[in-house]
Amino acid sequence: MAADKQPASSSWNPTTWKSKPIVQDVVYEDQAHVDRVLTKLGKLPPMVSAQEIENLREQLKQVALGKSFLLQGGDCAELFDYCSADPIEAKLKVLLQMSLVLTYGARTPVVRIARMAGQYAKPRSKPTEMYNGEEILSFRGDNVNGFDPKDRKADPERLLGAYFHSASTLNYVRTLLDSGFADLHDPSNWNLDHVRSDAVRGEYQEIVSQMTDALDFMRTIGADQPAANSPLRSVDFFVSHEALLLEYESTLTRLLPSPKNNKEKKWYNAGSHFLWIGDRTRQPDGAHIEYIRGIENPVGIKVGPSTDPTRLVEILDRVNPNKDIGKVTLITRFGADKVTQYLPQHIEAVRASGHIPVWVCDPMHGNTKNADSGAIKTRHFVDIIQELSQTFRVHKSCNSKLNGVHFELTGDSVTECVGGSMDLKDADLSTNYQTYCDPRLNYEQSLDVAFLIAKYYQKERRSNDFPSL
Repeated sequence: MAADKQPASSSWNPTTWKSKPIVQDVVYEDQAHVDRVLTKLGKLPPMVSAQEIENLREQLKQVALGKSFLLQGGDCAELFDYCSADPIEAKLKVLLQMSLVLTYGARTPVVRIARMAGQYAKPRSKPTEMYNGEEILSFRGDNVNGFDPKDRKADPERLLGAYFHSASTLNYVRTLLDSGFADLHDPSNWNLDHVRSDAVRGEYQEIVSQMTDALDFMRTIGADQPAANSPLRSVDFFVSHEALLLEYESTLTRLLPSPKNNKEKKWYNAGSHFLWIGDRTRQPDGAHIEYIRGIENPVGIKVGPSTDPTRLVEILDRVNPNKDIGKVTLITRFGADKVTQYLPQHIEAVRASGHIPVWVCDPMHGNTKNADSGAIKTRHFVDIIQELSQTFRVHKSCNSKLNGVHFELTGDSVTECVGGSMDLKDADLSTNYQTYCDPRLNYEQSLDVAFLIAKYYQKERRSNDFPSL
């Protein structure tokens, strides 16, 4: 089918997706209850503003043009319990520290988008699973049902819970940023004691020392002004989640005045700055693509080995018929051993189409495997770095540029991924394995990745080589 070239405003509203085939839908027992919840959600205030969304669109345009770098990261699946001061602070801290390392290494501004304040739903390969010999419904995320096997019935009240937990998380993030949490003048939390290799610790410490020396020098010569809005004291910070539950997303989609023209109104998803479509829901003629093609928010599309390049271009034409630069972020997730096979054909197809997206590497999702015991899922740090390394190289060989990275991570010292500077082994996974979905990089491993990318950009200026552990 030919891509729809009509402007979204003339053929789209927040419910046109209902006329399309849908996958990963949630079936509720009481539709009247669902309708009451959706009516309540429709009356609640927006969580983000049109101005914030447009600011992110402009920043992502700069990312797509190679003038900035995108860092996106956070939990695989948020839990309502994560809406608490310590987890929010830890996640914010690790993303800010990673962005500082990347800014220093790449010598370019970093756009920060967290997977938080709404990442509560998860797609599943099967609607049911076996538990103690009994077939039960799969856990679909805190905004659908409970992780406890006794709490698997889809509950529409959880949609209200998702809104209020998201709003509370956003409120605290804004409070922290307004209170100087992002002040880069006190990087005293760079604790490298976890690094077991003396050589690696020395390399990391060199980068930290160079950054702190640069900040001290700026303060000494007076280039570092104490203004509250100084980029050294405050930052732009955006949130994102997967647009999976379309009834929830469309209810939060509001017709708001455009910041560029107050007399013109446009459709914005006011529940998040950025939304993405996953590997299981990116059918060009499907409900999820139909929904995101009409919102003004910047959007992401996951791209994997099963993505046909022609179909990818068809998706881009549907979602971004005007070919606005940076409107769409393509998040590649092939697996460490498949990047060179698939990525070049995707790059060439997109280039030939005339679209200029943000190219981002997600080296997490294609590298999930079972631990040696077979009991739990894990990811190997070496595979994550290999996919990232291969992605950098393929883009360079195709005269393209990798514009950012996308990680499932946490600010806590969990033990869910093997390797990194802590040298975690399979036997260490049970020490602090907390995820209810996919394994995440812990605080230390997240900084490991940031340091390696910083080293890449430093070496690129000399030898075009990508470092590895």
